[in-house]
Amino acid sequence: MSQDPELPVIEPEVDDEEPLPSFSEQLAEQLGGVRGLLESSVPVFVFVLVKLVWPLRPTLIAAVATAVAIAVFRLSRRQTVRHAVNGLFGVFIGVALAWKTGNAKDFYLPGILLSLGYAVAMLVSVAVRRPLVGWLWSLVLGGGRTRWRDEPRLLRTFGWLTVLWASIYVVKVVVQTGLYLTDQVTALGVARLVLGVPPYLLLLAITVWAVRRVGVPEEEPEPASG
Repeated sequence: MSQDPELPVIEPEVDDEEPLPSFSEQLAEQLGGVRGLLESSVPVFVFVLVKLVWPLRPTLIAAVATAVAIAVFRLSRRQTVRHAVNGLFGVFIGVALAWKTGNAKDFYLPGILLSLGYAVAMLVSVAVRRPLVGWLWSLVLGGGRTRWRDEPRLLRTFGWLTVLWASIYVVKVVVQTGLYLTDQVTALGVARLVLGVPPYLLLLAITVWAVRRVGVPEEEPEPASG
């Protein structure tokens, strides 16, 4: 009597894919992260503090040395240096400008202009119904897809969120420009620090809450071919 051939054992499929990070984690990473913002603020803090007791050029050297030390520390621990390099680049521009003019307040000028650029870009994006916060969501979680543009509620949400972000940048520009024009260098440095991390954390929390509250459109499965 012949034996039946053994049937192959079908193992159940196991989903080995790790869950995606939360929206807040990915958004924080794309925006530089809280740690990245803190690290970029350290050279500014050093500049403000050292400028109280030292002349301009030693103060500029101290700020650059601090930024370089942060980047080297990250490299020694095999951590990403993307945010540190971005901060180092920004410090170098401010230092080069202040070194050339001999005026400490020019250290902060690139940051003021950058904030102005962000504000203008965000407001223009809302005017043309392409809010930048929506594009950011698309890059972070949407895989580049832009179906949120066809969802009126989500489009409105991204619109007012973008205006909110732009408004904070406008406040930063107005406050710092006023201090810059009146040569209040120490107050300008303090304003740069105060208007840096705290507003970022608040805006990040509001953005996450608003998008989760409205929800995001799910992609429809593509029809099977054949």
